[in-house]
Amino acid sequence: MKDSQGNLVQGRTRWRRFAAVMGAATVVTGGVLFGMANGAVAASFSVSGQSFKVAASHLHGTGFAQFSGFDTTAGGTKIPTATSVIGSADLDNLCQSVNASASPVVQFLFPGKKIVLRIEAGGNGNPAHADNLQIGMSKLTGDATFKTIKIGRDGGEVSGNAQLTGTFAQTASVVDIENLKQTATSTEAVTFALTGLNLQILMDSTLPNGGECFA
Repeated sequence: MKDSQGNLVQGRTRWRRFAAVMGAATVVTGGVLFGMANGAVAASFSVSGQSFKVAASHLHGTGFAQFSGFDTTAGGTKIPTATSVIGSADLDNLCQSVNASASPVVQFLFPGKKIVLRIEAGGNGNPAHADNLQIGMSKLTGDATFKTIKIGRDGGEVSGNAQLTGTFAQTASVVDIENLKQTATSTEAVTFALTGLNLQILMDSTLPNGGECFA
């Protein structure tokens, strides 16, 4: 490539491509954060305090951000979480389960029984889809691939919450996770389309793990 004087210039095209990629990643992540700051995704709500399990054979997301946070119960108890935000997410073979056996009401009405609420969706090549998905989790496993990842960002800047200034955060333009398994206390989204929804109440189920998505 030559400049206006006819001199050979090295590397200009590569730098322009690099800047374009970085700019696109910034726009994707910034759009998610803008939505959070303006209430498109609520920053918090009272949670039950009971954890639930979510599994998917594959998650593909764009506009990924993760930072430290907490969920709050109606009684004011704070539950520390790793908060993940995904601007657009597709989940294949989604499973969500809640073991309700620990509830005092369930123990009183059905003593000695294991009762599980199980939700399945997104099978047969038609993934479940969520926009501005936010998850408060305590554990996550799987095989993950990130694109344009930035690790060690400021949590206050990423989350839009000044109280998290100085805490750890990370962002990526794209995230793919195979064999996703996570334990969470909260999930919220602007839209959540569950294709092929199947909801069941299972009592002493003979399914693996008593009907829970994973052990």
